[in-house]
This record gives sequence, C-alpha cells and structure tokens, in this order.
Amino acid sequence: MDVKKINILGFAGSLRKDSFNKILLKTAKELAPENCELEIFDLEGIPPFNQDLEADPPLKVKEFKEKIRSSHGILIVTPEYNYSIPGVLKNAIDWASRPYGDNAFFGKPGAIMGCSIGMLGTARAQYHLRQVCVFLNIMLLNQPEVMVPFVDKKIDENKKITDDATLTKIKELMETLVDWTRKFI
Repeated sequence: MDVKKINILGFAGSLRKDSFNKILLKTAKELAPENCELEIFDLEGIPPFNQDLEADPPLKVKEFKEKIRSSHGILIVTPEYNYSIPGVLKNAIDWASRPYGDNAFFGKPGAIMGCSIGMLGTARAQYHLRQVCVFLNIMLLNQPEVMVPFVDKKIDENKKITDDATLTKIKELMETLVDWTRKFI
C-alpha cells in the first residue's frame, strides 16, 4: 500500500497540563517529518477501568480506541512514577485493550519515549511499558531510545526544549518511527 502521509497517534501518560512529557510529545509533533501527521490525544477524562463497563465503555474510551485503530502507528510518552509507568497510562492501555479479543493496539507499530527530572530519564518505566506492549502485540521500535534525563534543565520559560542533543534524538525517533510504520501498512 502506497500511503503518502503516515498518521501517528501520540499520547502522554500524564494529566498535568504542563507536564514535561506533554512538552516532549508536542516537540515530537513539531519535529515529525513532512510525511507524518502526529495527532495528540489527551488521556484526561478516561475514567478508572471497570470491567463491568468494558462491553460498552464510556465515550472518551470509545474515542481513544477509534483514534488508535484509525492511526497507522502510535507514540507513547511516559513519565516514571515509583520505578514504573503512571496509573493513568496503564488505565488507558487497559481500556483500549479490552474486552478480551478487542485490543485496539493489536499489531500496531509504535515507539515510546519519556523524560524525567532524574538521571535515568524514565528508563525503568519504559522497560515496564515494553513488557506491557509485548502482551498487547504492539510492534515497538527498539532504537533509538529516547530517555531524557534532567529535563527541567532542558526546557525554557516558554515550555520549549532547548537541548540540541534531545531535539536530535526526538527527530531521529520520529523519522525512524515513520520508516518502521511503513513496513506494517
């Protein structure tokens, strides 16, 4: 299939309005190649997962699943809380992959990245997220890895990333994700 523009759905595992990871996601949108449209989905409003409702989920969940399905690929941006992924991200993933047999992520190509104010830049969270993605059958890129440490020192007062190495890695990830996604469509 010859698709001229690759549509990637991106979402960050944070609800905070000015979260560093949302800034990272917005930067990815700005640095995406011309042949890529990165749509950002905000997880705000997705309720706690309730298996009693999975057959007829809330509207925000239906919208999320449809956005995943209609995209060519996905980009997940994760903070790190307590050595793992945030509950809000795991909750959204649980909704989008349920009920059993109705996994919106199944077979989607994707990538992950994240940032933190610590020195490991979400390394542990990303490795946990990779474990979750194995079960979901998301075809994740292995490289480049974008784990941005000390992000609070790399963002200016206008909420823009100023670190050239970080910008280069995000651009590389987006270019590689587009090439990777083309292999699956």
